[in-house]
Amino acid sequence: MKIDIEFDRCCGAGQCVLVAPEVFDQRDEDGIVVLLEENPAAEQYENVRQAAAVCPAAAITVHE
Repeated sequence: MKIDIEFDRCCGAGQCVLVAPEVFDQRDEDGIVVLLEENPAAEQYENVRQAAAVCPAAAITVHE
């Protein structure tokens, strides 16, 4: 699994952090997404897919 983030699209909603906190975080100063784990463990794949699906800015793309 490869995760791509378009940081300029991120609106700081934090939905990704709520769904997959082991993989995503947010910068303190502006709430923009931070990728904690470029290569998440297999048990996180479904959470990462869901995080991408709920992102209101469609800033997260998952490549299988």
